[in-house]
Amino acid sequence: MVKVPSPNKSTVTAQDVARLAGVSRAVVSRALSNNGSVSPQSRARVEAAARQLGYQVNFLAQGLNRQRSQLIGVVVARLTDPFRSTLVNALLSAIQARGYQALVTEITDEQETGLSLRRFTQFRVSGVVVTSGQPPESIVRECIEHHIPVVGINRAQSGPSMDVVCSDNHAGAMLAAAQLRAAGCQSFIWLNYQGSTWAGRARGEAFHHALTAKGIAPECLRELQAPKDGYEGGFWAAQHSDLQHSALLPQRATTGVFCANALLACGFLDGMRQQGINAPTDFHLIGFDNTPQTAWESYQLTTIHQQVDVLAAKALDCLHERAKNPELAAQVIPVAVELVHRRTSPCVTEQTDTL
Repeated sequence: MVKVPSPNKSTVTAQDVARLAGVSRAVVSRALSNNGSVSPQSRARVEAAARQLGYQVNFLAQGLNRQRSQLIGVVVARLTDPFRSTLVNALLSAIQARGYQALVTEITDEQETGLSLRRFTQFRVSGVVVTSGQPPESIVRECIEHHIPVVGINRAQSGPSMDVVCSDNHAGAMLAAAQLRAAGCQSFIWLNYQGSTWAGRARGEAFHHALTAKGIAPECLRELQAPKDGYEGGFWAAQHSDLQHSALLPQRATTGVFCANALLACGFLDGMRQQGINAPTDFHLIGFDNTPQTAWESYQLTTIHQQVDVLAAKALDCLHERAKNPELAAQVIPVAVELVHRRTSPCVTEQTDTL
């Protein structure tokens, strides 16, 4: 008869589970970590024994034993941003689906990024996903030296061993430019903010290139830079644009506005509405991200959609492949985007039907 550990015992060990389930300690480890081959019958016995004893897997202890834990580090800044929170949720789901747990750290400056990565090495994480904050190349090298792969999402590469997964910013800007031209816009504004991310700058450069390649004169395209990001930055930009004047001219040329992200676009739209100017009647507006707020009835924002689930999955694929082969050449993996037509710049055929 197998003796069940007393409920008063302070710590239930994997050996206790193995004894109750009638299997080896190694089988318990494989069954509870989803790491290795275990028969369905043995897995069921192990899980039943673990539940009966109240046993919880100590992933940190596993990391000490195996030189790598079942943790994936995730670095993010400004979780209050709707797109970033949506991306982190997608990452958490993908990480858990692959049998890992996420160790999330929110940063506020570049120095914290390096500090977070150093902490991850101490926890012996299996990989690190950097969604915000440019990690110093020396810190990336430190992770590599500890056999910890690093992948970035929607950012520039940092070092020869860091893979990057990013939405196709160039294609998104091309889609926005084509839509605004097809809608009859003759002048254009690119709205970004001071201290923009790498992705935001890439979208602006691609938007400018797409329009000039189609013969749009430089004086017909200008950049409006808000002092801060987010809704407040977009609202400020609306107060400091000249659309409130040009939209009142009898023979005005329709202006198309493309924003670096969704929050800027929502703030800009509200700022213009406060002055009696609205889209698409007086101008056309396109954002980037397709966050849930953009579909709200009060906004119905035309926007570029980012596939967060695909971004998350491909980032974890990169970590997996680099863990198997650390000498792989670093790569930048683009993820397709699409234009979501809504009220602020409707599809041309839809717009024609309503005239």
